[in-house]
Amino acid sequence: MSVDEGALARYVYAVARPFDPAPLAGLTGVGGHPVEAVAHRGLLAVVSPVPLREFDEAALKAKLEDLGWLERVARAHHAVVDAVMPLAAAVPLRLATVYRGEERVRAALDEDRAVFERALDRLSGRLEFGVKIYADPGSRGEPEPAPAAPAGAEPGESPGRAYLRRRREQRRRRDDSWQVAAALVERVDAALREWADAMARHRPQDAALSKAPGENVLNAAYLVAEDDAEGFLRTAARLRDEAPEGTRVEVSGPWAPYSFAGLDRAGEPA
Repeated sequence: MSVDEGALARYVYAVARPFDPAPLAGLTGVGGHPVEAVAHRGLLAVVSPVPLREFDEAALKAKLEDLGWLERVARAHHAVVDAVMPLAAAVPLRLATVYRGEERVRAALDEDRAVFERALDRLSGRLEFGVKIYADPGSRGEPEPAPAAPAGAEPGESPGRAYLRRRREQRRRRDDSWQVAAALVERVDAALREWADAMARHRPQDAALSKAPGENVLNAAYLVAEDDAEGFLRTAARLRDEAPEGTRVEVSGPWAPYSFAGLDRAGEPA
């Protein structure tokens, strides 16, 4: 089916309860298109009018394979959500959520009203914080042993046996570091859950992609009430400072609560 060259779709960034959209004036989103508000029966969708020819099913299928395009869309999408979050509790939608016109946006708000309402109740007055824990045995300053090096050999021990012994000792120290990190994960999670309404565990980050030293053993998000944010951060800072040698705790945020904005059917493309 051909697409009208002038037809406009609506790219949806987030859904909130009604708020004054005046601060959004002049804000641009994906593709540099202006950001607008579509209010409907107690809900408000934050959208941009975008050319349908660029976001229909066939075009999107091709563009989702373009990593450069995805990165640009992600940056613009998150920038709009970040601009909305100080204005109202909002449910961020997934990237490239597009509907065929404003009426389809209103229909989606009707169809998934109960889902949006539950999500907004859960997110209202709350922030997301990220917590990562790393096991980093190399931070203990234990270099890899040189092959067949005679230094460090015990009396009567050949260079080859000395090398194998040092490798076993190094492996044992590394295993000890993983155990220490696992215990730290349990301690950190138990302490931070005292301040959080919910916790979401994400897949550990690949060191080759993140470039962070060590192995990521916990990659989690915590949903925290605004009134508890100071206590959460204070506790996280203490745990970070108390982390055993060979481990590392990193805390980030506050962020928009993407990790807790599950919507079931909501946000499906038209």
